[in-house]
Amino acid sequence: MNTPNYTTPPTSIKYWAEEDRPREKLLQQGPKALTVAELLAILISSGTPKMSALDLAKSIMSAVDNNINTLSKMSIVDLQKFNGIGKAKAVTIQSALELGRRRIPNDPGKFPILNSSGLVYNYIRGRIQDLMHEEFWILLLNRRLGLISAKRISIGGLDSTVVDVRMVFRLALEAGASSIILSHNHPSGNPSPSQHDINLTNKIKEAGKTMDIKVLDHIIACDDQYYSFMDEGLM
Repeated sequence: MNTPNYTTPPTSIKYWAEEDRPREKLLQQGPKALTVAELLAILISSGTPKMSALDLAKSIMSAVDNNINTLSKMSIVDLQKFNGIGKAKAVTIQSALELGRRRIPNDPGKFPILNSSGLVYNYIRGRIQDLMHEEFWILLLNRRLGLISAKRISIGGLDSTVVDVRMVFRLALEAGASSIILSHNHPSGNPSPSQHDINLTNKIKEAGKTMDIKVLDHIIACDDQYYSFMDEGLM
């Protein structure tokens, strides 16, 4: 007969005190009371014979230095490298992270006012943060700096993207935009503009003068910081 080992607590969360279980803790205290690992454990739902869902979640967060932005960059294949994370759980995790990105309002009918670099960054970051490649977007604005729509112009590689200036202004004219704001991301995490970024901005700005459509700013967005050409006196 095997003697139970009372020095080691069972790994299954069902044996824990109710207030220590992530789901129960959320119900009792609300989602803000939970750590990232606890929220992730709820998504994972079940662990392995040797590891609870919470232990598995903590292991994953430890592997990304407890940085949720790093977690957001992981692919389905990357997530499946963790023992206990199959395709279904990996898809669940990615879906939850994508919902978080899309939480930023995206109803052009409400015409959110984008009259500062910070507001532009907060709007665009949900579309281009966590990407491992560059994307170039334009924000089309009305005369009151209300957003008409946001358009992705191109998808590039790790450190550059090609932009068709004619397409930029064709979309602006079709939308009846009075002004535009340019934006792209730097997957490297360094928001400083390259010489290519500066040259492209000047090229689009000059073309805008001909079309009578003002280019207000160019925002280079990273996960937690950004660079504004307007704020830096380059517009």
